[in-house]
Amino acid sequence: MKIIRYSFLLLVAAIAFIACGTGKNGAKDASLRAVVAGKNTMKPVISADSSDYNTRLRLAYFYGEAANQQALGNYDAAYELLMHCKDIDPNAAEVYYALSAYDDGLNSKELGIADVRRAAELSPENSTYQERLAMSYIATKDYDNAIKAYEKLYASTPDRTDVLDILMKLYAERKDYSQMLYTVKRMEDADGESEKTVLTKMHIYSMQGKKKEEFSTLQNFVSRYPNDLSYQVMMSNWLLQNDEKKKAIAVLQKVLKEDPTNVSAKMTMIDYYRAEKLDSIAEKIEKELLLNSQTSMDTKASIIRGIIDRNEQAGGDSTKVLSLFKTILSEKQKNSDLAELYVAYMSLKKMPQDSIVNGLKLVLSISPDNKGARMELIRMLWGQVDMDEMIDICKPGIEYNPDEIAFYYFLGFAYIQKDKDNEAFDVMKKGVAQAADTSEPALVSDMYAYIGDMLHERGKLDECYAAYDSCLQWKEDNVSCLNNYAYFISEEGGDLSRAEEMSYKTVKAEPKNSTYLDTYAWILFHEKRYAEAQIYIEQAIANDSTGEYIYLEHA
Repeated sequence: MKIIRYSFLLLVAAIAFIACGTGKNGAKDASLRAVVAGKNTMKPVISADSSDYNTRLRLAYFYGEAANQQALGNYDAAYELLMHCKDIDPNAAEVYYALSAYDDGLNSKELGIADVRRAAELSPENSTYQERLAMSYIATKDYDNAIKAYEKLYASTPDRTDVLDILMKLYAERKDYSQMLYTVKRMEDADGESEKTVLTKMHIYSMQGKKKEEFSTLQNFVSRYPNDLSYQVMMSNWLLQNDEKKKAIAVLQKVLKEDPTNVSAKMTMIDYYRAEKLDSIAEKIEKELLLNSQTSMDTKASIIRGIIDRNEQAGGDSTKVLSLFKTILSEKQKNSDLAELYVAYMSLKKMPQDSIVNGLKLVLSISPDNKGARMELIRMLWGQVDMDEMIDICKPGIEYNPDEIAFYYFLGFAYIQKDKDNEAFDVMKKGVAQAADTSEPALVSDMYAYIGDMLHERGKLDECYAAYDSCLQWKEDNVSCLNNYAYFISEEGGDLSRAEEMSYKTVKAEPKNSTYLDTYAWILFHEKRYAEAQIYIEQAIANDSTGEYIYLEHA
């Protein structure tokens, strides 16, 4: 039998629509690869229902060859072979399933779904086919057929409770509340009743407006766990939300009698008193919780955020909030969360810088490894404090966060400001050793530039140039490095054309920088391009505000 070679020109266009990536060889192979590989439909399984032994052998041979061609990336050949397989045995489920990936991408989603549907019909016990069919229906928003497919899948694989989760969403889309409740029952039959299933049932009853059934579900659940006070609090919350205040308070009082420190119950009491406009009582409970060492930091942060929100709505008088923060932070803290919230609040209220600085120092006194707080402190104080203090801030940063390159950078330049070049050199050498793909390129580049300058001062030219090369790999437009590198090459009798190329980049980047203009003129002079050199040295002199003699000397 002669196999007809189909034209794939139109198929390529269809693939390009569904697959974004194309390689150097064009859209065809890359797109078809994306379609087929993403579906993973080629399985070395041949239907046992083929008509006779000879047919099965032929099918196995051509199906296997189709799989081989697909693995080699010859997707047009694989497709033709699969079509030939369908001619050999029109009832081979695996062939339809394999073709579905091609037809879905190259022809139409409807044809792809038809392939999967046929595979599922021919092999109803195959859960892979059934699930793929169900997913295809969801993709086309055919929820009715998706429900049928998933119900069939669950019937054949009752251990797949994840299928019930999908069915729940599909029934919710249809607002089929009875089926939603039945699906929850099946979840509970499989895994037992849980807080999640109870809340789900309550939500379904709520959507139906069935308050009695909703409360009965909760009440029955709570009664089964009488010693779990969290469920009692859950009950009180529901009662409050449904205007059953007296019953809610009775439940809460019972909880607090049994456990006077129960945070959840107290939080619910706060909500109750605020709803009743009894703010003073609510504030008293809040303060008790904030000063209680047993209250979690998350709860404390939640309370303070609520206080801040209400304060802002009332006009934003920060005095009361700041006083509360100071009272709380005077106690020993488990972590720096509240101190960070304190700093954030002061920033929001545009408090004086020294107040925010003190807040950041408080954060670091609690959590010295807090990288963000230390970086913000450096940012705020750089150039405003003496370098000894800056050194004291940066050093612990390296100790607690040795992989944060910024601390090496600022510590190194603090040493430079103190004329401690050896210390700066050592720190920056350690810093660049920590450089990674995620490091800030400008910082790494500047450190390599300084290392190169220091190595040049020490007469280590090869190491100096290697450092400059590393600098430019991190940031190719580091003009300070380009200027120094170019100047040193010209002075040491190196490659003048390379030196000129680097120097020209600095002039182009900063055309009024007298230092860069002078270097460029000097290199042109070395190249015996005297007229051009004269132009640039005159520009250097014209743009110089320092009156340095070097430009006149070069002139």
